[in-house]
Formats: sequence, C-alpha cells, structure tokens
Amino acid sequence: MNSSTKMLSIFTITAFLAAGCGSSNSAEEASADEEENNGSSSETAETPETEEETNSNSHNHENNHDHDDDNNHDHDNNHDHDHDHDEETEQIYNGYFEDDQVEDRSLSDWEGDWQSVYPYLLDGELDDVFSHKAEQDEDMTEKEYKEYYEVGYETNVDRIVFEDDTVTFHEDGEAYSSEYSYDGYEILTYEAGNRGVRFIFERMDESEYMPQYIQFSDHIISPTKSDHYHLYWGENREELLEEVTNWPTYYPSDMDGDEIAHEMIAH
Repeated sequence: MNSSTKMLSIFTITAFLAAGCGSSNSAEEASADEEENNGSSSETAETPETEEETNSNSHNHENNHDHDDDNNHDHDNNHDHDHDHDEETEQIYNGYFEDDQVEDRSLSDWEGDWQSVYPYLLDGELDDVFSHKAEQDEDMTEKEYKEYYEVGYETNVDRIVFEDDTVTFHEDGEAYSSEYSYDGYEILTYEAGNRGVRFIFERMDESEYMPQYIQFSDHIISPTKSDHYHLYWGENREELLEEVTNWPTYYPSDMDGDEIAHEMIAH
C-alpha cells in the first residue's frame, strides 16, 4: 500500500517506557523498548500503555537528505557530521523524530532467521539485563523487571523466518507459512512524548494458522536492516495497534543467550 496516499492514524498511548530491547528508556520499551515498548502474538503484544486516538495525518515520505553533498569535507567536518548522525540515530531510537523522517520499508529489512528471546528469559540467561535495569532505574527491582519482561516476551512462536515475501512461524515443532505484502505504517505517540512506528504487512493467501496482519516495531523509521524487533500479530489491524502488554521480541538465530544479553545491556 502506497503510504503517499494512505491516511495513517496517530495514537496517544499511556506508556510505561521500558520493554523488550534492553533500554528501559527506549521508546516502546517504550513501544518494548517503543511500545518496547512490540508482537501481538497468537497471544498478544507490547509496552503497557493506554491508547487513545488523537488525529489522522496523510504521510508522503520521500527521503531527500543527502549526507554526502560535499566530497571536500575536512577531517573536523567529517567528525562533526558523524557526531550529528549518531545523535540523530539515538534520538530516533528513543522515539523522537519528525513525521517526514518516516519512510516505507519492505519485508527484506527483516530477512533472515530469528529466534524468540523468551526461552532465554525463562532459563535465567537474561538476569544480568534485569539487574542492569534495576541499577539504572530504582523504581523497579530486578525481580519486578523480570516479571514485567516475562509478560512482554511471552510467546509460543520460538522462531520466525522471513524469505522474500514468505513468512514462516515455528511453533511447538510445527512450521506454518504465508505470503505477506506491505500495508503501510502507523505512528504511535506516547504520553511521555516519545513516539514509535509500526510497519504493517497483510497476509495475501488463505491460511488457517497464519495471522492476517503482522506489525514490526524495531526503533527504526526508514529502510534499514533490523538487528532485532518486536512483532505483533493477529486478525485485526486496529486492535493490534492497541496491544501494549505483550511484545514478543526476536534476535538473529545464530546468537546465543550471552550475546543477546550483552546487546540488550548495550542499548
């Protein structure tokens, strides 16, 4: 679906900023870090928030920024440019960006083989993450953080594979696949003032097992290969946007628990 012609709703959400990546200050974490803070699993999905629609805006996004407009930058200018870029990336990650910075994305941004982090939480491999969060924010104890993320990460879909337009869910030893096409994005606004973007795909074939919609949240707002994401899925597009308590979170399948914990703490 062409976002230049699509009216996209902006939602206000009462967000408890802290859920799925590794930063308690993240936008959907704060959707799961935005929501995380992210995934309406066949169960449900994302940061505890109360959502309230405010208004609809038409989004027509064309990225006209040229970061290489001058090939004669000296070392100091290059350093300043890199610093500004890093600050902008960090701001976007934390949920602060302009509407015209958001661009459509394709399923190829999530191409690959992904694993749920939920099993690592259950076996204690993410305990250092919750300990770190408790040290950074004394409002919650390590135990409370773990309980919070246990609700957020919970899912029976332990592996997801994206290949071209095909999405394959692995659940309880079974694999189910369908083809999906892009259905635009939605910008969500949280009570704290930060925002997040859900990139939405709709199932194109008949399936008894695969959801009608899947929605990605990964703290990225333009075409970029994702390094982890929160995923919401279900049959109703609008209802998924209101999911704020369960946001199944996925990292590359070739990472082990220690590597994932390290990445979460780094964020």
